[in-house]
Amino acid sequence: MQSLQQFLAAFFSFKAYVMLPVIIFFIALAVRLPLRQVVLSTVSLAAGFAGVFIAFNFFVANISPAVQQLTSVRGLNFPVLDVGWPPLAAITWASPLAAISIPLVLAANLLMLALGWTRTIYIDIWNYWHFALVGALVMSASGSMVLGLSAVLLIAVYCFKMTEWSASDVERETGLVGISASPVSVNGLVPYTVCVDWLLDRIPVLKNLNYNPHHKGEEPSAVSGLDLLGEPMMIGGLMGLALAAAAGYGLGATLELAVHIAAVMFLLPKSAGLIGDAMMPVTVALRDQVTRFFPHRKNLIVAMDTGFLMHHKAVMVTGLILMTLAVPIALVLPGNKVLPLGDLPNLISVMALSVLIFRGNVFRAVVAGVPVIITFLLISSKLAPLFTQLAAQTPSFNSAGLGQITAFTDGGHQLRFLIYALYQGELWALLTLPLLLGAIVMVWRRHQSSAEA
Repeated sequence: MQSLQQFLAAFFSFKAYVMLPVIIFFIALAVRLPLRQVVLSTVSLAAGFAGVFIAFNFFVANISPAVQQLTSVRGLNFPVLDVGWPPLAAITWASPLAAISIPLVLAANLLMLALGWTRTIYIDIWNYWHFALVGALVMSASGSMVLGLSAVLLIAVYCFKMTEWSASDVERETGLVGISASPVSVNGLVPYTVCVDWLLDRIPVLKNLNYNPHHKGEEPSAVSGLDLLGEPMMIGGLMGLALAAAAGYGLGATLELAVHIAAVMFLLPKSAGLIGDAMMPVTVALRDQVTRFFPHRKNLIVAMDTGFLMHHKAVMVTGLILMTLAVPIALVLPGNKVLPLGDLPNLISVMALSVLIFRGNVFRAVVAGVPVIITFLLISSKLAPLFTQLAAQTPSFNSAGLGQITAFTDGGHQLRFLIYALYQGELWALLTLPLLLGAIVMVWRRHQSSAEA
């Protein structure tokens, strides 16, 4: 077991844009894609993911000094450092529970496929760390690996079903058949999103407000101000101008930051497009092979990371607006101890599936996103001591001198926190559980209605 854990820790220490293509390479060979297509898909996937990481790193490198200067100029103090999701992943894979989580989740997925309990093929091995993180938190608090593994299974089964029940939204808004988003951080919000959508449909005036910059391939006949706001570059540039002005930048530095963020928002969808193009042949072939293995299972859904959604304009614009709002919300929110930084760009991914459920309506997605940001901040602040403790116990992560650490989105995710609190036996979590189950029923009924339409 220790040697397996060491192998997994070493393998998952590679950058995602190295590790994921390796996994996809062997999957592509296993599903009998032609060798030329295997190589092309693998290299395209690696290039796409590398482009996303390069753009994110460039974004953080440019926005970090601005945010730090903003806090200095305004005399603010935030004792918890947002280190982003990669350190949480590293901490998780170093847990003894991680080595068991992968075969456990795979076995559960295959069993549910065989029994007809799900149509989801959950091949997104990298994002299994989301499952293992819940288990690691539960095991750390309870001292029981059995309880930790039961939490892993619980959240994995939840994600199988949410991935399956949201596939029709992905198909409707993107045209991609048999694919949906996989990470806990993304489809963990599905019940909440469906409830907000239901509520807004019943509020006069608000139900008619709709701003969707995604034209589904149709070009506007004339360029207007609203069309310009549909371009991620423009939102990025405006975001840079606003942040630089608040931080007290000079004219030259202000314009540089605006151009840099605009460039990031142009490059991100291009890199993401490579990921989608690379994964499509592998996805189709995998679904065909699994269908042959389970000939009585039709319309199977392949679970993928959200990279394939980063080309959608409504997803990008929503993420950018929420990123712009997250910093001022953090500045004034009582009880908040963290300033969004390392995990700030992850808002684009976290809200991606919700945007599609809202049919690309940026207005609704932003309205729904504000409470999400608030709870991210409060939960990530509360769990910071636990994440700091786990980091100190992880040899592969050097947390010396960082103080308390957290991750704005993944460290403050609502579903993960609820499951952790349920295993702690906290009263508020027990009282919240019926509400969550009711929301899940709403998602299921919505899925049934779309299937019958």
